[in-house]
Amino acid sequence: MSFVAAFGKLNVDLLYSGMPRIPNEGEEIYSKDFKVCLGGGLPATMINCSRLGVTAKIGTFLGGDMFSQFAKAELDKSNTKYEIFESKNFPLNVTSAIITEKDRTFVSYGGTETYSDVMLEKIYKALKGAKVVAMQEKIIPVYKQLKKEGTILVLDTGYSDDMSFEKHKELIEIADYYTPNIDETEKLTGTRDYKEALKILGEYFEKPVVKLGKYGCAGFDGDYFVIDNIDEFKCVDATGAGDAFLSGFIYGLYNDFNFRKCILAGNITGGKCVTGVGCLTEYINEKEIEKYLKRYEKLIP
Repeated sequence: MSFVAAFGKLNVDLLYSGMPRIPNEGEEIYSKDFKVCLGGGLPATMINCSRLGVTAKIGTFLGGDMFSQFAKAELDKSNTKYEIFESKNFPLNVTSAIITEKDRTFVSYGGTETYSDVMLEKIYKALKGAKVVAMQEKIIPVYKQLKKEGTILVLDTGYSDDMSFEKHKELIEIADYYTPNIDETEKLTGTRDYKEALKILGEYFEKPVVKLGKYGCAGFDGDYFVIDNIDEFKCVDATGAGDAFLSGFIYGLYNDFNFRKCILAGNITGGKCVTGVGCLTEYINEKEIEKYLKRYEKLIP
């Protein structure tokens, strides 16, 4: 088990930044800056894992469209292993993001995939042997098989209006760790009090986690604790912060760190991400991660 892995759709982001405001319907506004880059999601987490020196593998869909060609070129630059699966629909997600001083607004498009037994078997073979696998919602039979084989499974669902323990029951039952942010946690537990939320999450996970945004990350390992964010990282764009946190957390699991040090690693990688515009623009590399872990180990209670 010498690698980490994930299966998920690639995202291509069209980023409009330096916007004074969101345009009204029927109105055109020019942004000060624009860039096209790979967006968030599990592939972004794997790319950040490879930047940390961990062998990482992505299973994903790509086609012959221009966005797929761009995404493949970016993957080739990332030194991340990948396996391409054919799609009968639009193979990836494309997002237009408007970034103002106050917040971000997104419009996204992506085709819906169906997973036959043959496809699930191919995905299983692509992920088999990984020490840690990051989970998404569509391929539960694959995760069940990997769980039996001792793979560490880490879940990050993302926010939706219909989030519930019942909706995510099958994923929650097989995941070893779950890394929701405070908004996702409130939707699931009905509270923004992190201790109350951790208590509820603790009914499902031995060591629950709640990401607190600018206040760091809370956890429970027999005691409640909070590990603060890194002060030197100033937020420019929060896009991709959760995916970057997940890469640091997985890096810790891969290297057999204790639970609290895994969270510190996540705070470091997530914090660095928000210092630039885009999900993968700013990152921690293999040489830097140990330096930051030593510098900020004092943040671990």
